[in-house]
Order: sequence, then structure tokens, then C-alpha cells
Amino acid sequence: MAHTLRYAAASDVGRRREQNEDSAYASPRVLAVADGMGGYAHGEVASTVAITAVAAMDGGLPTDGVDLHATMRTLVKEVNHTIGEMTENDPGLRGMGTTLTAMLWEGGNFALAHIGDSRAYLLRDGALYQITHDHTLVQTLVDDGRITPEQASVHPRRSMLLRVLEGTGDGDPDVRVREGEPGDRYLLCSDGLTAVVGPDTLHEVMSGLDDLAEVAARLIELANEGGGPDNISCVVADFVEVPDSEVYDLTGVTVGAAAAARPPA
Repeated sequence: MAHTLRYAAASDVGRRREQNEDSAYASPRVLAVADGMGGYAHGEVASTVAITAVAAMDGGLPTDGVDLHATMRTLVKEVNHTIGEMTENDPGLRGMGTTLTAMLWEGGNFALAHIGDSRAYLLRDGALYQITHDHTLVQTLVDDGRITPEQASVHPRRSMLLRVLEGTGDGDPDVRVREGEPGDRYLLCSDGLTAVVGPDTLHEVMSGLDDLAEVAARLIELANEGGGPDNISCVVADFVEVPDSEVYDLTGVTVGAAAAARPPA
């Protein structure tokens, strides 16, 4: 038996923003969400840079095995370098940046690269786990025991990021290699979802709906019902076993700003 991902991706501008600065990508081997920041004509550029690089990496993966950890570190470094070059060449882009949460799969293992406050969740054996750690001021305060998670959710500086891809250094992502289990369900999302929809509701939707497109659509619907204060992006995927002889589509799906930035075919 072989392994693959069944997936769905969706992105929405939300109720209070004029444009979508999120981008996301999904394929049978790669999942990614990028939440751009920097204001008009900035954030969507940064997230598009990230997701375009993710898609290019996916298209160029070797067929004889891949070093998961090294490949993801190289990806993040290249995205950060590109953003740095763009802001140097165009002063109008200065101040832009993006989060990036991405998975690359090889067989039954995956590398998870993460920087910022987008998140990845795992639903396994009926329990939902957050498998990324927010790089925010309030998360640091929670880690230090200075505030509670409940206080963090309403803190006036809850959106202040401490680590993000903005063109300086090497990006400094968290990169870990983990083992998947057939039957796992994964969610990658921007904070436009998690700032509004709590973990209990995430668990209810993730475990209560079978169709992946319905899961993504329902999560976005709930975020908008909660006020939709930010752009909302979701990638949902099931890790499954398939017969070795099964042929599946290797074409990735791009949504959000990166999809809008694509030239017409």
C-alpha cells in the first residue's frame, strides 16, 4: 500500500477587510497556508511569494526520496530571501511580511515548517491537537505564566508577531519531522479562523463532517458568523492508504491572493 493526502483548500476575505492577503496551497504531498501582512499592496504580495515558492518546490521534488527537514528549511530561507530582495528593490513594499505553515510528506512521514501565528492541527483517534506554537507576544506571556490562554485571547496585543518572514536573517522557522498515521486529519489555517472559532468548535466540525470541502467551507462560514474580522484560509487533508497501482492527480490547488495573482491560462 502507498500513502497520499486527500485535500481541500478555501480562502475568504472575511467581513471587515477589503482584500484577501492570505494564500494557501494543497496537493497530495504538500500543504501550506501563508497570512500576509503589511497593508494595501503588501501582504498579498508576501503571501503570494511564499505560496508560489511552495508550489514550485512541490513541482520539483525528486522521485527517489527527499530530505524532509533540509528541504523545508531551504524553502523558508528562499522565501525570506526573495522578500528581502523585493523590499530592497521596491521601497513601496517595505514592511511586508508573511507567516508560513507548511507540510511536506514523504511516505508516512512529514516535515512541518512553521513561522508566525497561522496554525496546524491534527485530528487523531477522535482528539484534536494543535501541533504548531504561535510566535506571538501573548503566547510568550502564556508560556511564562504571566497570563492565561483566556486572557491571551482578548489581549490588546494578541496579534503582535515575534517571528515572521520579512526579509531579514534566514527566517528562523520551527521545523520538525513527524510520523503520520492513516486516518489522520489535518487542518492548516490562518488566524482569521482561530481568532474567532475556538478549539471545541474546530473539533466538532473536523470530526463531524466527512467531506473535506464541506469542512473547509463550514469553518469559513463560522468565522464569518463570528464577525469575520480578518481574512480566513483553511487547508484540510486526510492522510490515507491507497493501492500501489492507484493513479492520483498530482496537480496542486492554490487559493487566496496567490491564486488571484496567477496570469490567465
